[in-house]
Amino acid sequence: MHSSSKTAASLDELLAAASVEQVSRIVVRGTIADAPSIRLSKGQQLVGENEDAQILFRPDGDGLEITSDNEVRSIRLQAAPHQRAVYNDASVQTLGNLVLDHVTTIGQVQILAKDRVRGGRVFVNGLDIVAADVHLRRERPHGYGVYVLQGAFTLWNQQSAEQAVLTADLVGVSVGRENAPVIGSGVFVSGAGFMETSLQVSRLETDSIFVDGKIPQGTADIITGGVFVVHGAHVDEVRNHGAVVTYGTNDMVLDNWGDVDRWIAEGNVRSYGPSGIGFVNFGTTRTFRALQPIETFGLGARGFNAYDGLIELAEFERIETHADAGVGVQISRPVTRLIVHGGITTHGGVGASLVKGVIKQLPAYGLSVQPGGVVGEVVIDKGGISTEGDHVVTVQVQGEIGALRASLGIEANGHGADAIHIEGGSVGLQDLDIKAVDGVALRLKDAHLSSLRAVKAQGKAGDVVVESSSQVKTDAESVEVLSQTSGNAFTVTGSTFLSLQR
Repeated sequence: MHSSSKTAASLDELLAAASVEQVSRIVVRGTIADAPSIRLSKGQQLVGENEDAQILFRPDGDGLEITSDNEVRSIRLQAAPHQRAVYNDASVQTLGNLVLDHVTTIGQVQILAKDRVRGGRVFVNGLDIVAADVHLRRERPHGYGVYVLQGAFTLWNQQSAEQAVLTADLVGVSVGRENAPVIGSGVFVSGAGFMETSLQVSRLETDSIFVDGKIPQGTADIITGGVFVVHGAHVDEVRNHGAVVTYGTNDMVLDNWGDVDRWIAEGNVRSYGPSGIGFVNFGTTRTFRALQPIETFGLGARGFNAYDGLIELAEFERIETHADAGVGVQISRPVTRLIVHGGITTHGGVGASLVKGVIKQLPAYGLSVQPGGVVGEVVIDKGGISTEGDHVVTVQVQGEIGALRASLGIEANGHGADAIHIEGGSVGLQDLDIKAVDGVALRLKDAHLSSLRAVKAQGKAGDVVVESSSQVKTDAESVEVLSQTSGNAFTVTGSTFLSLQR
């Protein structure tokens, strides 16, 4: 079969070139307007001649339909925001090698492996989705009591791993603009379900991402994500070079339901809407690092949640929340090591927040380790953990912390606020200053302290208050000796409930 290259400077020339399978390369010159949906045949390329090349599609339809082994390079494709600028034909057997190289769009880029499609390889090297509105797309993955809105960029293998495994390398993806976010999720990569991996991504690298899901406040069963690794997806490395910002209700900033080896957020991570979360993990994340602060500003918007799965290392520069129910860190499952260099600060009190598909009342804890949460070590090496809200506990331990260290201590500044509650949990405390301006510094209820050394506790309503049978591992012969030796300085109330173990 003879292959050829055709230059298209008009709509007629573009339609004619695309209709001939033997034309392997279509070069777009200038602006082509009022285009209907264009379909590329197997192996065809669509390339812009220079930086001015663009196709403006009709507002009532989608844009470019790809089939198999297509390449799209150096071109702007503009559909209506609620339409698809790029999408694939699900009646072909494979995507083959799909390449998107320095492509700019208005409208969604949606690649779905479903129906007859059995695999393929997707390569992105520069994709800028200026605007898109995908909040009405009805195909949505479901898990943990919620549905996830598709992304402005959506790569979703809906086939089982036995039928097809899709692979991808995704670099240079940007979505939306500051104060002009896309509507829906931002970057969305997913396999078919929780039980197997059907999407393998070597790299997922993003530039700036701006998202607003436009979810009505009070909705409990729909969420979005700025960058969302959904179920059935394994990613070797996620790297966010630019800021990732969400503006709406239930808009997670970074979210993992899948399996990620390394996740590095180089830019700011910020949420302005109610019930957003800076980084939330339900899957497996071996290493997560946020090199810039995570900040949230909406009601019930939290900094970091480990709800399910496993995290080996979670490392943050700083975490700060600014509203009621804005928990700094909440952990329900194993985290081997948690490091927050510059500390955790919450400014709010008690309020409503979305938790696993249910809206609950939460205090703005600084750190909350819930039953089932096991943290090997918590290290705050350049800051502390502090809360400003009334009746807010700064550190709540209902699970386990092997060792808790904070160079600038633990401090509760609100009215009636306690600094640390250990409620049926276990923790090791050492080299720690604990202060409660108008509450109890350290409150123990069925607690186990694996260590208590060099701890200074001071609270207006009590330094250390033991409310029910609790234990501490120590060489001290009495509670009085314990409170005054090994660098400790505090007064114990309810000492008869505290047993000493060697």
